[in-house]
Amino acid sequence: MDNLSNPEPILEIVIGTLGVVLVIFVHGAGIRSISRRFNRSWIRVERNGFWRPNLLLGLTIGSLAGLHFLETLIWAVPISHGELIHSMRDSYYFVLESYTTLGAGNISLPDQWRLLGPSIAMSGLFTFGWTGSVLVSIMTEFGKLDRKRARSLDSRATDGPPESGTN
Repeated sequence: MDNLSNPEPILEIVIGTLGVVLVIFVHGAGIRSISRRFNRSWIRVERNGFWRPNLLLGLTIGSLAGLHFLETLIWAVPISHGELIHSMRDSYYFVLESYTTLGAGNISLPDQWRLLGPSIAMSGLFTFGWTGSVLVSIMTEFGKLDRKRARSLDSRATDGPPESGTN
């Protein structure tokens, strides 16, 4: 147990790397699930109504945010249970600050475990970048839908009612 209370830097790096890999694995599985659900729902949304795309966008963004909160728990739970930071609330706060690279907090890991902070930040950078690319893809679909609907409205406006023939 003395190894864990005063680890060598290589142990911190190995544990940090394993954490990054685990978080990215969870993120990949979550992103695929969210993307599949979006794609299945998008087919129905394209055909029905104007408010449904915005509802779908909101649900998708909420799902992505929930995924990030789950990923931060992957870091916070072992930090709290390992008593590196004594309360779960403080552990989660520390992880959220590191993961988002905010870094403005007054809670920190013990000096002998401080190399975990950059690993947490690295996992956040990777996963937020991945989430950003998914949102770009989703917004591209919204742009296509908006153009399709604009063309439809434009063609109806130019066709207009038939002329009466009186001058």
